Parts: sequence; structure tokens; C-alpha cells
Amino acid sequence: MPLLSIHHKTVYRYSRPVAFGEHRAMLRPRDSHDLRLLGSELAIDPQPMSLRWIHDVFGNSVAIAAFDKRADTLSFVSTATVQHNPADTFALTPADPAYFYPFLYDDEEFPDLQQFITPQYGDPNGELSAWARRFLDIKAQTSTFKILSSMTHGIREDFSYRKRHERGTQHPLDTLQTRSGSCRDYALFMIEALRRLGIAARFVSGYLAMPPGRAHGYVGGGSTHAWVQVYLPSAGWIEFDPTNGIVGSHDLIRVAVARDPRQAIPLHGLYLGPTDAFERMDVEISVASAVEGMEQERA
Repeated sequence: MPLLSIHHKTVYRYSRPVAFGEHRAMLRPRDSHDLRLLGSELAIDPQPMSLRWIHDVFGNSVAIAAFDKRADTLSFVSTATVQHNPADTFALTPADPAYFYPFLYDDEEFPDLQQFITPQYGDPNGELSAWARRFLDIKAQTSTFKILSSMTHGIREDFSYRKRHERGTQHPLDTLQTRSGSCRDYALFMIEALRRLGIAARFVSGYLAMPPGRAHGYVGGGSTHAWVQVYLPSAGWIEFDPTNGIVGSHDLIRVAVARDPRQAIPLHGLYLGPTDAFERMDVEISVASAVEGMEQERA
């Protein structure tokens, strides 16, 4: 059960003092049976007039800050210590209802899953649907887990990862046509492909741990990360990271889940001032062993 320390610092810089509108932060790890939150703190400078916490429609923790001071910098520093105990990926057997594709969701679960099964983005020429069907065996029944694993690794191997500084997540068809994108783009693309196969999938925002033994080949570290959760009868929600080809929750620290990436933005808000006042945003993120940190302090 490794202990991990997460440090996330975001600083907005302006050329002159500006006023700040409401800011929302989704930075607190999502506590669960495989991810125990041992402690967390959110420091904001300048200190907000008010800071309140809510649970959004998906049960994510959201901090909402309101300000009454002007400043030329605004910083958010989130620190957390978690105990990460990723479970082994659930192994479906031929007796499980979702072992082969296609499968049916239980009548009691389907109403709650429908929002994660219904495609949210257009595919007028069926390009996305055609890409998703590539992973089906037309001559025999296809193992559901084979579809999910092959799609995860297929995106990682056939697409080129790139960080994008443009606002938002690009349309899945743009990701398909350019064969490139960020981790958020990859996640949305895979989600929409799975939904066109009738498989429930949702967006996950969080952090990528990069332990020395497995960090080689990982991309997306040093920043917030995004991946996919897929719901299967008997197995529940299972993680798939198409950016790094990860199946299961090892090295993935969940913060928020959502139907659409626009509902899981780690930090966003407004400032009140001239358009050209904004200079830049600096982000520093680290996910490290908390045990090593304690040993260094004792030394």
C-alpha cells in the first residue's frame, strides 16, 4: 500500500493588479476503497474572501473561492497524501455476462448508465464508429476485455501524444483525423468510440504517478492527467489509460469523474481587468513517495 504525496501548484501572473471572479478547483483526490485520502490542504494567495466545498452531480469534491482583493498574481497550492492500493484488474470468466461482446446491462443499472452510453459528439460520416468496429472480430464472438485492451494500446501505439495549450478538449473527429492529441483528447476519443459500441464509459481527471521502475515510457507526468473508466457488469468501473497503455488503476490517482471533460476541469475561473493584463500560467506538479519524503526529513 504505497503512500504518495501529491503537490500541485498553479500560479496566474498578470502585468498589473486585477480583480478576480469566482474560481473552482477540482484537485482533491477521490477517496475510495483503493485510494485512501490521508490528508489534504488547499492554500490560496491572495486569501479568498470565502472558500466553500461542495459535491458536484458526480460526487466530486469542488472548492469554490470568491475574492475581494486585487493582485498581480493568484496562486493555488494543493497538497495531499494518499494511500494507493490498486486492485488487480477484474478477470472476467465466460460465465460473466460481459465476457463476450455484445452484452446487455442489467435493467436496474441501465437507467443510471444511459448518460455514459449515449454519444455526446457528432459523427456524421460514421468515421468514429468505423474506427471502433475495427476492434471487433467479424468471424467470431469477441472478448470484451480484448476490445478494451486493444483499443487502449491501439491509441497509444498509432497516435502521437502532444501537449496542447489551446483551451478545452478537441473534438474526437479532430483527434482521429490528426492522429494526435493530449491525454484529455485521447480519453474523450476513446469514450466516444466505446459509446458507439454501446459500452458505458466516463471521463476521469487526476494524476499520474511515475515510480522509478515503471516511469520509462510514460507520458503525461508533471501535469494533471486524464483517462477512461468503463463499466462492465460484475466488474464495475475499470480504468483504461490510452495515453500510456495502462489497464487498471496502478499509477493512476483519481480526482474527478464526469460524463464530459468540460465537467472535470482541474482549475478554472475569471479575472476582471484588461484583456492584455494576463501574462502566463505556471504549473508545477509532482507525485512522489511520501515514505521517501519522510526519510529525507529524518536525515
